[in-house]
Order: sequence, then C-alpha cells, then structure tokens
Amino acid sequence: MTIDSALLGSNESDIPLGSTAAPETSSESPALSASRRSARKRFGRFALAALGIIVALLWAFPVYWMLNSSFLPGVTLERTTPTLVPFGGSLNNFRAVLRDGSFASALGMSLIAAGIAVVVCLIFAFFAALALSRFRFKGRRSFVLAVLFVQMLPAEGMFIAQYKLLGSLEMRNIIGVSILYIAAVVPFTIWMLRGFVAGIPIELEEAAMVDGLSRTRAFLRITFPLLAPGLIASGVYAFLQAWNEFTIALVILPAEQATLPLWLRTFIQQSSARAIDWGEVMAASTLVAVPVIFFFVLVQGRMTSGLVSGAVKG
Repeated sequence: MTIDSALLGSNESDIPLGSTAAPETSSESPALSASRRSARKRFGRFALAALGIIVALLWAFPVYWMLNSSFLPGVTLERTTPTLVPFGGSLNNFRAVLRDGSFASALGMSLIAAGIAVVVCLIFAFFAALALSRFRFKGRRSFVLAVLFVQMLPAEGMFIAQYKLLGSLEMRNIIGVSILYIAAVVPFTIWMLRGFVAGIPIELEEAAMVDGLSRTRAFLRITFPLLAPGLIASGVYAFLQAWNEFTIALVILPAEQATLPLWLRTFIQQSSARAIDWGEVMAASTLVAVPVIFFFVLVQGRMTSGLVSGAVKG
C-alpha cells in the first residue's frame, strides 16, 4: 500500500458510514433574509415615528404651558416648583381679561384687518397667479422677478414713507393698516398660488372644452374647485400674517384703535404697574391665539385633501 492510498483510507475512515457530507454555505436562506430586512424596516419606521412624536411634544409644550398657566393663580405660578397640571385651577384669569373693555375693541380691529387682507389678497393673487401660469405675455418673467424682489424688501425700511403717505391721505386707521398688510402679503401669496395653478394640468380644461364647455365655464367647473387647497393655504398664510402683525400697527395706528397684539402689549404694561399677574397674561395670550386655532381647524381638512391627486387618468 502506498502512502497516498493510506492517506485516502484514513480520510475515508473518518467519515461515518451511512452519512453524506453536506457542502458548507455562508449564505442565509431567502426567507430568513427577507424576515431580517422586514424587521429592520419596521424598526426604522418605529424610530422615525418615535422621533416625530418627541419633536411634536417639544413643539407643543410651550402652547400647553401657556394654556396650563392661564388656569392657575399668579401665586401658584411664582413658586419655584412648576405645576404641570392645573388641578384646582379656575377661569378667574379669563374673567379678569374679559372685564377689560378694550379687549372687545381690539378683537374687532384685528378681525377687520385680517378679513380685509385675506379677501383682497386672495382676489389679487388668484388673478395674478392665473395670468402667470396660463398665459404667455411680454414682461411675464420681469413681473415674477419683481414679485420676488418686493418680497425681499425689509418692512422696517419703509415705515417712514408709509407713515407719511397714510398721514397725508388721512388714513392712519385700520383701513390704512389693512392696505399695508395687503401690500406686504400679496407678493408671497401670488408666488404660492402660482405653484398650485401650474400644478393643475391644462388638459382638464381642454377636455371639458371638447365636451362643449366654453373656456370660462370649463375653468369654473373643472379647475377652480381643484384650486380649493391652494386658495385655503394662501388664505391661512394671509390671515396669520395680518393677525399676528405688530410693528406696522404700532407705527401707524393711534392708541384708541389697537389690534390684539398691541392690546396684549398694553395689557402687560398695565399689569407691570403693579405686580405682574402671569396667569392673566397667559389667559390674554390664549384668547389672542384662539381665533387662529379655530380658523386653522376649520380649514385644515381642505388644506390636506389633495384634490388634484389622480385627476388625470391615463
């Protein structure tokens, strides 16, 4: 027997009888690999959801703290230990704020200014966005650049000119302030609505015109309803800008025609004449924020409805 046959014999004898040697493999089965990928995806979605919840809670905490403090008396708020839940709270702070007769007047002024700004801005921005998106005319590009340029101008740089202009026209009142709000908000509103109008395929109108509708009726019956999310989003933007504006109203308006942001400032100054009651201040801030929250809740369904999605079918 040679050495090679001896080695072969020894190797064969090491393998048990009746068994076959399976080839070694380092790859996982397809089912196990797919299961691990699915687990990783679930974990990634869970981590993103948890991160989103944490960010949302951090964002909402100042609002909750304002609302919580509005129910607590000032003595409780001055303690070093914070009170996170308003157990034993009351509506006394809100009653004290509402007893201030200037609140109703300031609320009316803010509603007038915001209402005028929203209506006029939407009318101007709608027709301007429609012209920029649906028609080709000379100077169109220059007009778009002018809209962006006006939006970049700092409002503070025009206060003196605006004050003198409205003073010469004897319009240092809520109407004059509303005009300034419109001038400040219209450029960005045009830019926002232009994107919504451009996102609606013109083929929808052309198909309606093939069915016998005129261009105007095709626009009113097909395109205009699809613009509802864009109009509402632009209206919300205009409303928030007019409702929360402070500096223009401070410069232009006389003391007897204060809007809510100006009224809140005077309310805090009145409180500072004595010890500041932060419960009343938080209650006043809550009352200022309530109309904004109500308006947003009223229209948020239309903002997120996505009516344009799937309008064109192949």
